[in-house]
Amino acid sequence: MPEIHNAKKNAMTVDVEDYFQVSAFEPYISKNQWDALPHRVASNTNKILDLFEENSIKATFFTLGWVAERYPELVRRIIENGHELACHGYEHVRVTEQSPVQFRHDIARAKKILEDIGGCEVKGYRAASYSIGANNLWALQVLQEEGFQYSSSIYPVKHDLYGMPEAPRFTYQPFKNQGFKEIPITTVRLGNKNLPCGGGGFFRFYPYAFSKWAFNRVNNNEKQAGVFYFHPWEIDPEQPRQTGLSWKARTRHYLNLHRMEHRVKRLLKDFSWDTMENVFLK
Repeated sequence: MPEIHNAKKNAMTVDVEDYFQVSAFEPYISKNQWDALPHRVASNTNKILDLFEENSIKATFFTLGWVAERYPELVRRIIENGHELACHGYEHVRVTEQSPVQFRHDIARAKKILEDIGGCEVKGYRAASYSIGANNLWALQVLQEEGFQYSSSIYPVKHDLYGMPEAPRFTYQPFKNQGFKEIPITTVRLGNKNLPCGGGGFFRFYPYAFSKWAFNRVNNNEKQAGVFYFHPWEIDPEQPRQTGLSWKARTRHYLNLHRMEHRVKRLLKDFSWDTMENVFLK
């Protein structure tokens, strides 16, 4: 493995969900179709686990309870390989679509499933589509009450589907003297705007050089650890293609999938990575 000149540790994260579970497909694929569709989440996540093993990377896997129930061996491999298991809710329902009671039930259900299968405490949570923001900050209190130690659910950017641009860009405690942390996805500040640079569709859209520059700026200029995320389906350009999608949904989901794996491999070598727990809780 080549020497990494930027030694600042960043958190590598994977949101473990299948291609048909993304928010952009909600108008086109109902949940009662999920079990009948070809599943690719296990093979794609195993490929990511192999990639991390080859590069001696430890990461955090924010996993849906729905996936864990169907692929318990995948959860066990995540743990056996020394990664952190974290919660992504049960079946990728955005927090904006849930009442406080529904949200509490969802996270408690998913947390128990993951802990029963993984045999370890689940400390972290990430909302589907970063759906915690200015209008539902109550969710952070519910997470803390249900035993989570941190959330990574707020993206401090302006976006048509999510985002809280006025939120702090780096780790903070929303409740004084309670220890619970919100760990936002990484952004870079240019002028009076936060630009997203923490992964996903933005990572596929921007040239790799921008992502490398942005993380170097966060690490070296601001002396902060970053958070990067991607999904198993993003390294799978051969996934079944959905028909009847809007132009926006089709573009967001399929853009540059064929470049994603190569870019992730470069990122793994260009920066130093660890789990959310090791970077932010210790």
